Amino acid sequence: MLEGKLVNLKLLEKEDFPLFTEWLNKPEVFGEYNPLHQVTVDEVDRIFSSPLDMKSFIIENKKGKKVGFINHFNVLHPAMRLLEIGFGLVPDERGKGYGSEALSMIVDLLFLTKDVNRIQAQTHARNLASQRILEKVGFKKEGVLRRSIFIGGEWVDSWVYGILREEWGEPKVLTKSSLYHIS
Repeated sequence: MLEGKLVNLKLLEKEDFPLFTEWLNKPEVFGEYNPLHQVTVDEVDRIFSSPLDMKSFIIENKKGKKVGFINHFNVLHPAMRLLEIGFGLVPDERGKGYGSEALSMIVDLLFLTKDVNRIQAQTHARNLASQRILEKVGFKKEGVLRRSIFIGGEWVDSWVYGILREEWGEPKVLTKSSLYHIS
């Protein structure tokens, strides 16, 4: 478990699959800015059992309540060494700083443990909350992927955000020594 001031990040385990499935299936949780998923627990199990290099974490507040998720995965391109992240919070837990801290923790973890030069994220062009979180953590808007996501019966733009190792500089939440005490 990775510990922050406001939240802890715990690796997604099989026991979390029913809750994660519930979140994916609810538009109000996964959000109006993502394609609607309707998946079963077995399908979630298959996704996380696949050979993709993806890690997912449950975001818990300090009272132990599961308030969201954050994940990272390799962008599969032989000439690139970059990771992409994605995150979401349940509606009644938004606006409390949980997303910003969880994102800072993942960025710290990745730059401290992976040989990558950049981390990127994509967000719906109208998702101002996610854009604020990304910018607060140091991500820069880099471009627009025109009509790249099919949501609500239409193709919509997504924005690409990125942070480079030299822009990150040093850990904001995690410390190098805290990585040796992960439970």
